[in-house]
Amino acid sequence: MKNLTVMFPGQGSQYVGMAKSFENSEWMKRADAALGFSLSKIMLEGPEDELKLTAFTQPAILTHSVALFDKLQKENIKIARVLGHSVGEYAALVAAKVLSFEDAVMAVHLRGKYMQEAVPVGAGKMVAVMKVPAETIELACKNSSTADEQVMPANYNEPGQIVISGHAGACERAVKWLEENYKETHRCIELNVSAPFHSTLMKPAGEKLAAHFETIKFNANEIAYVANIDAKEYAAGTDGEVIKKNLIAQVDGSVRWTQSVEKLPTDLSVECGPGRVLMGLGRKISRDLKIICLDKEDGFTELQGALS
Repeated sequence: MKNLTVMFPGQGSQYVGMAKSFENSEWMKRADAALGFSLSKIMLEGPEDELKLTAFTQPAILTHSVALFDKLQKENIKIARVLGHSVGEYAALVAAKVLSFEDAVMAVHLRGKYMQEAVPVGAGKMVAVMKVPAETIELACKNSSTADEQVMPANYNEPGQIVISGHAGACERAVKWLEENYKETHRCIELNVSAPFHSTLMKPAGEKLAAHFETIKFNANEIAYVANIDAKEYAAGTDGEVIKKNLIAQVDGSVRWTQSVEKLPTDLSVECGPGRVLMGLGRKISRDLKIICLDKEDGFTELQGALS
């Protein structure tokens, strides 16, 4: 099997009790040591409200994902490429040896903190738009943005679900614009999130993260990776500075997940992290794509069966 693709999930895939099988692993201990607090306790015991805080959610997902990837590597399977959804891109870059685990876990903790701090509570919104073509949503965002208030596509999750993000007023205008101008059946669901991620409002977070990135080392990637910001596959050996710029741009740019997955070979992919969100999205993007979720009891058995 030449083309095993490894996908790492993003925010929203966390759950209390995650990474239970890695409870005493080096990864949990290393995460706690790097952060200076017990992330493992929050992951294993909650409470859920605490785990949902972005500054804890992001390193929790990364730690679970990297622990699973380490187990996958011990299976001695050749990996063709890695990619991750939003914060999942950091786990992909640990897998590709761009970032050390300790640098990545601290970076995503700070990323979550900076994102939270970037916007006063209530100033921004995120809305999932279902069953509307991408070009119509892009037009709605363009027509609803002003010099002072912007809204933009934040996550191209799958063809029937795009999340828009930005100033609360601009998001509301975009929803109204769709009601008035798109006559096909569709739905707009406001998301219960703590900040308008992947929008222009995240620019201050991006600037703080860029400053932090100057203190850590970005290596050339040892495995090809697909970047969120442009859905482009970067061959192994890409300069770490290029990868760093992609990660900074991702903070206040769109996650082009649909476009990334559409370009993948259909041989076999695995979802490497908590939950099975990406498996669900993948089925809606490409019916030919086979994705095995590793965060389940028989995940590795299923993978071995598929490989043989």
